[in-house]
This record gives sequence, structure tokens and C-alpha cells, in this order.
Amino acid sequence: MSTTAATAEIAQYCLQTAEAARAASYELASLDAEVKNTWLRHAAAALIAASDAIIAENKKDLAAAADYGLSDAAIDRLRLDPDRIASIASGLEEIAALPDPVGEVIEGHTRPGGLQILKRRVPLGVVFFIYESRPNVTADAAGICVKSGNAVILRGGKEAIHSSQAIVNVLSQSAEQCGVPKNAVQLVSTTDRQAVGEFLALGELIDVTIPRGGEGLIRRVAAEATMPVIKHFDGNCHVYVDQHADIAMAVEIIENAKCQRMGVCNACESLLVHEAIAAEALPKIAQRLSERGIEIRADQRAIRWIENAIPATDEDWSTEYLGPTISVAIVDSPQAAAEHINRYGSHHTDAIVTNDLRTAERFTSLVDSAAVMVNASTRFNDGSVFGLGAEIGISTDKFHARGPCGLRELTTYKYIVRGDGHVRT
Repeated sequence: MSTTAATAEIAQYCLQTAEAARAASYELASLDAEVKNTWLRHAAAALIAASDAIIAENKKDLAAAADYGLSDAAIDRLRLDPDRIASIASGLEEIAALPDPVGEVIEGHTRPGGLQILKRRVPLGVVFFIYESRPNVTADAAGICVKSGNAVILRGGKEAIHSSQAIVNVLSQSAEQCGVPKNAVQLVSTTDRQAVGEFLALGELIDVTIPRGGEGLIRRVAAEATMPVIKHFDGNCHVYVDQHADIAMAVEIIENAKCQRMGVCNACESLLVHEAIAAEALPKIAQRLSERGIEIRADQRAIRWIENAIPATDEDWSTEYLGPTISVAIVDSPQAAAEHINRYGSHHTDAIVTNDLRTAERFTSLVDSAAVMVNASTRFNDGSVFGLGAEIGISTDKFHARGPCGLRELTTYKYIVRGDGHVRT
């Protein structure tokens, strides 16, 4: 097949996939909540029953992992066993137990002439979801999208193509048995990168794209998409230790925020300390971080209080390290801390440690981030921790969703207007 013919074939495949998803989305919009919940529970049981077949396909991905240059940690995330499949199934059951947002009346009122105005929650429609090579995300995303009434087109990484296809096969078979539209969940079968561009051009059929992966991928999607994109580029998160902070509390929070899991978007990458408390707080914080193997890059004011610190550069203030490095600066006030965060941060998650309520309130108002923590680790910015149940990602945008994106964030609304022969004069 010529290159031109192959390109045309991929374009046609993407168009047909999106058209099928659009048709399924219209059926899903009016699907009863119990039908969706029945499918989720049935699919959970079916995944466990198909464990052997799924693991056999997973072994194909594991065998090719070295050729893709995956790290040991990435290979471990890719690996499936009966316990991990049971965990995936449990995730679907948890989604089934969540309230269905579709059909919820957000607000309503009756006009003086008797006209009834209702604002009702409805699905977005079709979701194009691009994600990394973790097979569990395949089932999670499918469950969240269908529960919220959306059809989903899944574009997983090539490293997990066999595992993801095996999971989607089970989900699709279960859907047909439970009365869920056949094409409610579709996995992109080609690993050709052209397919991503083709889908991103189909704004008339796809309502929203959600990319979850490296910054390069997300910036490509944001640049090429002809539909809205729910996203965050990076996670340069801060902890500010105020002059009214409990220092022992600050040490624990910073250690957790930085060290509990370093390679994630809500890990702390930068520490700010009020000048009035720096001499007492910084040596204690630095000692704890050093014990955890963290390299500290400090400004000229902070470096004198931190043994073995490295002078920070301007680049450090805006860097998401995703590893054992943190930047540290001294600031003169909570407002200065907020200004630093708004200038260099990624508007993802930032925290203040203070015992002064007024300072905390002012800081939360000044910092322009999707989540602002008071006396708590940045690591808490997570859909399940917030009580949203499953999440499909975290957004730092202001339209349409911000913060952890769960079921409600995959809906919009429409107005339902009821009259009794009303005409406008």
C-alpha cells in the first residue's frame, strides 16, 4: 500500500470511529442510570472471569517493553496479574456506586407568567481520551465516561495495545449484553501517530479531548485540537511556610508533599519560607529533606541556612523536577509568596502552612491555582481524595473544568423550558 493510500485509510478509519461514537452518544444521553450501573458491575465480573485471556495479551506487551525502552518502573505499571485485574474490576464497581450526575436539576425557577425554567445536567457527548501505557486507565476512563453519559474514544500508548484491546473487548461484549450502545467505548486500533491528528481535526464529531501524558504530547494536542481540551501541562507545585506556621507541622507536610511520590503532578517542587521564620525553620526542613536524598537549590537569602545547598538559577523557579530536587526561596510576606507562585507556578496545586486564619484566607484568595491547600500536603489534590470518586485527569484551565475531573466535570447543562401555550409578545 502506498503512503498516500495508507494516510487516506487512517483518515477514513478515524472518521468512521468518531461517527460511531457520535451515534452512540445520542443513545447514552438518555440511558437510564441503572442500565449504566448494571453494565459497570457486569463488566467488573467479566474482567475477572477473563483474567487469563487478558494476562496472556499483557504478556505480549511485556515482551515488547524492552524494545520501547521502558524503565523498570514503567514495565511494572504495565504488568497485569489477577490481583491487579481484580483492582481494575473494583474500580468499575466503585464508579457504579457513585451518584449519576446526568439529569440532575442544577437550578430552576418559575417566571411571573408561569413559564418554568430548568437548568439540567447533560453529558458532553463524545470524549477523545489520550493516555499513557497503563492498562488500568483503559477501564477507568471507559467507566467514568459511560457513567456520565459520554461515548469515549480511547487512544492508549502502543506499549499497552494488546492489554488495552483485551480489556476493551470485555467491556464491549458486556455493553451489548447490558443494553449499552455497542460503540460507547472504542479503542483506537492503530498506533500510527497520524491518527491523533486526524481525531483532533474532527471537532464537529468530538466534543472534548483529554490528554494525559508528557508535556510535549499535551502541547501538541492543545495546538492542533479543533475542540475544547481539558488539560494541565505540568505540576510546579509550591509549599509556603508562613511566619505563623507550626514548624514541626511544616516539616511533615513538606516531606510528604515532596517525597511521598516524586514523579507525579501534585508533588511539591518549590518551597517558600517567610523571612521571619527562616533561621529556625529552614535548617530543620533541610535536614529532613537531606535525609530523604533531596537536592536543595536555594536563593541567596536561603542558602546560608541550608547545609550543602546549591545556588538556584532563574530556571529552577519554574522547573517541574519530578525527582529528588527542590527549589527554596525566602519571601517577605504571604503576598510576596503568592506573587512568586503566580509568576512561576503551573496553577496546579499550592499550599500554605500557617496558624493564622486571616493569612490563610488571604493566601487562598491571592493564589491563582486549581487547588490551594491550608496546612495540608499538595499530594491531596486527587479526585478520590476529594470524594469525587474516579477521575479522568486534573485540569489547570478555567473553562470548562478546573481541578480533579470526575463525573460532573464530564457534563454540561441545557435549559429545559416548560410552558402552557406560552407565546412571546
